[in-house]
Amino acid sequence: MIRINLLPWREARRKAHNLQFFILMGMVAGLAASIVLLVHGYYATRISTQVERNRFLKDENVKLDKEIEEIKKLKEEIQALLSRKQVIETLQADRAQTVYLLEQLVRQTPDGVYLKSIRQTGNKVNLSGYAQSNARVSTLMRNLEASPYLENPDLVEIKVANVNSKRLSEFNMNVSIKRQQSEADAAKGGAGKAGAAKAAAAAGAPKVGGAMAAEVAKASAESARRADDAGVKK
Repeated sequence: MIRINLLPWREARRKAHNLQFFILMGMVAGLAASIVLLVHGYYATRISTQVERNRFLKDENVKLDKEIEEIKKLKEEIQALLSRKQVIETLQADRAQTVYLLEQLVRQTPDGVYLKSIRQTGNKVNLSGYAQSNARVSTLMRNLEASPYLENPDLVEIKVANVNSKRLSEFNMNVSIKRQQSEADAAKGGAGKAGAAKAAAAAGAPKVGGAMAAEVAKASAESARRADDAGVKK
């Protein structure tokens, strides 16, 4: 016996298919939403972590900037202290320079030459005075060149001058003071400083300069006297 289904089975199957489709679409949509939410949460967490790191780095940069400013100030203070130390060391090294200079001028000035002015600017010394002849000036330059404390004598000008109706050579020259570097010279300087200290302790520091000035004046007077004697002989 043949059975014939007269019910709307095609419509029922279509509804079943539509229901399955909507269920599947809902599941896909839910899965996609879940993935989006997970990805969003992951990147939100990463962004929050990076923001915290950036804030931490910014705070550390501010601290480092303050430390750098402090270091700059310390470097400036150190440089200022080093400059002061250098000045003090230079002054300490050159405090006996005037004594050495006058002592060498007395020793190296030949007979027939006397100085009328001595001007010092740093390590440069300008000398001006009178000599009985040009040969005396040449002798003075050779003596200054051979001096252990003076070097590079440079004659600026020499001309004929009449002093007290006497024909003399008026000269002007520059000479440099040597920087003593060797241990022997340092030992000499130490001995000279010790002698100056002993003399200052015994008679007072001003007397050392006064004695040296008196010696220079005596040498100048002696040179002038010899020049006068030579003029009289001529």
